[in-house]
Amino acid sequence: MWPAGWRSAVWADLDRPYDLIVVGGGITGAGILREATRAGLRCLLLEAADYGSGTSSRSSKLVHGGLRYLRNGQIMTTISSVHERERLLRQGKGLVTPLGFVYASYERDRLPLWLFGAGLIVYDLLGLHWGHKRYDPDGLARLAPGLNQQGLRGGYRYFDAQTDDARLVLRVISEAVQEGAQALNYVAVEGLLRDSSGRVCGVAARNLAPQAEQETAEIQARVVVNATGAAADFLREQVGRQPRLRILRGSHLLFSAERVPLQRAVTFLHPGDDRPVFALPWEGVTLFGTTDVDHRTSPAGEPAISGREVDYLLTGLNYAFPDAQLSEADVQATFAGLRAVVNTGKANPSDESREHAIWEEDGLLTVTGGKLTTFRVMAQDALRSMRHALPGELHFRHRRVLAGREEVPLASEDTLSAARRLRLLGRYGRQAGALVDAAEPGETSPIATSPALWAELRWAARAEAVLHLDDLLLRRVRLGLMLPSGGLDQLAQIRAIAQSELGWDDRRWQAESAAYKRKLEQACGLPAAGWPVERG
Repeated sequence: MWPAGWRSAVWADLDRPYDLIVVGGGITGAGILREATRAGLRCLLLEAADYGSGTSSRSSKLVHGGLRYLRNGQIMTTISSVHERERLLRQGKGLVTPLGFVYASYERDRLPLWLFGAGLIVYDLLGLHWGHKRYDPDGLARLAPGLNQQGLRGGYRYFDAQTDDARLVLRVISEAVQEGAQALNYVAVEGLLRDSSGRVCGVAARNLAPQAEQETAEIQARVVVNATGAAADFLREQVGRQPRLRILRGSHLLFSAERVPLQRAVTFLHPGDDRPVFALPWEGVTLFGTTDVDHRTSPAGEPAISGREVDYLLTGLNYAFPDAQLSEADVQATFAGLRAVVNTGKANPSDESREHAIWEEDGLLTVTGGKLTTFRVMAQDALRSMRHALPGELHFRHRRVLAGREEVPLASEDTLSAARRLRLLGRYGRQAGALVDAAEPGETSPIATSPALWAELRWAARAEAVLHLDDLLLRRVRLGLMLPSGGLDQLAQIRAIAQSELGWDDRRWQAESAAYKRKLEQACGLPAAGWPVERG
């Protein structure tokens, strides 16, 4: 998809004006790039780090209708989310998968069980299918073995969906590129260009890729979209606007599936503050989250879990599964992501609206808030808001989020199980056939205990715009989260495949390996002794 020499070719083409420049390579920017390209616009996406390296690879991995938002009265958010979830389930099979949930209700909970059931009725009606069922404590225990029985009132089974968030971002961007868009990771926007009237008409960019010698370019565009998530206020400051966003941090713990075995997600209200939290099976591990606290440091830094959040999450998980007696020693990995919401000053961060916001300010279009699930809706709303500045008529293909993959043949179908074929088709779409063709003998087998295949590693290194080792192991093939020690035990095997595909000499490999180990410690590990405890 991104062959050798692709960066130089795209950089050399930046002197032609664009209809649209998208700043930010998370799911919001990816969705806008895709929808604008489908509408016939000449588009460019610029990401200062790696595609999806911010919030869009650090989410709770859920494609959901926002059941909790019904409780907050955010009806339109829930309606839009349910419809988009159903669309993604149909079109993204193998990447977006159904996930059964168990909601456990306890006597101490402030939320009445009947009220949760009423919300599920609305939820299922919006999704046009009846999927929930009430259970007594004994029935719930059979659905979720090990669940705390003390004070258990019963609960419900219902359905939502999950995904690999980083892979969803990459598939959306790659499909936009296949349809004519251009996208560059590791290109920072350092300033905005203005025309004679003071309106934004482009960006000043710097190439941050290794060995790029800090190349710079001024790139013209009819519209510049600020889709930088938690960093959106920084770009808005360049057009003289005051900050409007509240930056929240959501952190998660990951455990081996053997230590916390789950067949379906389990959600309940945390005993400390009655916030909904959840444990779910994901990519061969068990994920537990999430927190919702104000992020007090710069969003430009690397977010990481705090000691207070670790304690909060372990307290919640041990409340739901007391026999497991989980401690920090059982934590395989952690991750933290930042959410940008419109700041209305509410005392409880969880009460802030998750609906997306769109602001046009002197030609800079900022798109912020929203959810992973509704990226297509956000993209179309953003483009409609700027139709006066864009050429031609805007026409959207409302029924498709992801490109069809039904016609993609896989040459080694006889050696791939049905589950692995579905996985490859969902995650790689039209590129799945080329991935299988590129595999060496034995590479259609899994990497250690993860569901990822060695063939995926080779393909990512060869054709998916990998510039650093953490791009490969934290986002393309997510061994940093799936495997103990972040996949360091497999690093020699990884090197045997990836180093030559990436074109790195031994010195470069050693430097990248050291940087990856530091990233694991800083962003995916537990806080070190003496870690400062944040308030809020």
